[in-house]
Amino acid sequence: MQLEIRPDPAEVGRARRWARSRLAGSGIAVDEPLAETLILLVSELVTNAVVHTGLPAVLRLSLPGTGAGAESATVRLEVADTSARAPVPRCVDGDATGGRGLALVDGLADRWGWSPDGAGKRIWCELDRCARNAQSAATAYGSGLPAYEGLAFEAV
Repeated sequence: MQLEIRPDPAEVGRARRWARSRLAGSGIAVDEPLAETLILLVSELVTNAVVHTGLPAVLRLSLPGTGAGAESATVRLEVADTSARAPVPRCVDGDATGGRGLALVDGLADRWGWSPDGAGKRIWCELDRCARNAQSAATAYGSGLPAYEGLAFEAV
């Protein structure tokens, strides 16, 4: 399944809503930690495509079905655009309001990468749906906030 993305920041919200609506038939509950992580990754990759290229993009989502083996399947997210410029993770200071998208993708996805795709590129990431994923996204301090391994967060 895929969604055409216009080069407009409002498309990020539309992409999140679209991805949430696709979860219904996949056997992944919208309140499952994997779903929350997936929506965050959609947001980051679509934002990067819209902000850094200013060109249309295509969001593709591969979700498991509800059959046997779905509980250990891999979810794949891809964003393809027509910019040949490679994605570059940036180092930013604590006061910067952006520049952390690929660091988040690297920290949250089980795998990610990019490849040339025609005149442009395709950035992808994968999440493994397994018991380890559910445990690593266990709630912190009983507060209902996700605790992602290797990432620091602060509840404000």
